[in-house]
Amino acid sequence: MHAKVDEMDARVDGWFQHLRGHHIADRAFYTASSLGEFGLVWVIVALLRALRGRPNDERAAVRAIVASGAESVIVNVGLKSVFHRRRPVAPAEHPHPFRQPLTSSFPSGHATAAFCSATLLADGDDLAPLYYAAAAVVAASRIHVRIHHASDVIGGAVIGLVLGRIARLVSPLPNPPVKGIRSR
Repeated sequence: MHAKVDEMDARVDGWFQHLRGHHIADRAFYTASSLGEFGLVWVIVALLRALRGRPNDERAAVRAIVASGAESVIVNVGLKSVFHRRRPVAPAEHPHPFRQPLTSSFPSGHATAAFCSATLLADGDDLAPLYYAAAAVVAASRIHVRIHHASDVIGGAVIGLVLGRIARLVSPLPNPPVKGIRSR
C-alpha cells in the first residue's frame, strides 16, 4: 500500500515540477500557501461574507471561524501527533519566503482548513464554487512549495470536507425568510 501511495505522490510531484520555476506559478502558489497559514485567508473570506449583510451571512461567517479553530485543534494537536510522516525533501532555497512547519506531513492542515471552511462558507451561498476553487488552490499550493505530499493534501481535503459537513449538521443555518411572507 505504501508503495502505491509513494508512486502517486511522485507522479503528482512530477506534474508540479513542470510549474516550479515559472515566475507566475511560483508567485501564485507561494502567495496561496502563505495566505493559508493559520487559516488567515478563511477568516478574511468569512468576514467578507459577513459584511454582505444577506440573511445568514453573519451566522455562516461566525460558524466558519469557530469551526476553523476546532478543526485546527483536531488536526494539529490530534491527527498530526498520531502520524509521524516526513515532509517531502525541499530545495535548499525557495524562490519566495515562507514558513516551514516542523509537524507531521500528514494530513495537510492547509487542506483541512481550506475544505472545512469552504464547506461551511458555501452553505446557502451562490459563491460556493469560488470557495471550493480557492480551497483547491490553497491545498495544491502545499504540493507546489514541496511542504506536503499529494496524499497529505488529498487526505487533508477529505478530512476537511468531513469536518465541514459535521459542523453543518451540528450548527445548521436557519432557512432564510421567503420574500413577501412575514413570520409571526
